[in-house]
Amino acid sequence: MSRPKPTVLLQHSNKTTFKMDEVLAAEGIWAVFYDGNPINLKSSSLVANYPGPKYKKVSFSNPGHAENLAKKLNAQHSTDKFGVYLLKTGDKFTR
Repeated sequence: MSRPKPTVLLQHSNKTTFKMDEVLAAEGIWAVFYDGNPINLKSSSLVANYPGPKYKKVSFSNPGHAENLAKKLNAQHSTDKFGVYLLKTGDKFTR
């Protein structure tokens, strides 16, 4: 079964680089939470401080990646507290 075609909201073509960017409609953002709370995920080396810590993604535009990450984290930490939440609305952030 093939993936359904996305709805294109906006499109921009760069005639110099021959690249096209498209803004696609999405159902929402799927994020991995721990015990009902949002998280960040950081990895670093035990033996060297170079190149420094790396922050990994915990939110995705489709549910499959989030479900796989939650499953991996639950297995890695021997728990069932990691879950996937669908975010559809929120407060607009402005500085």
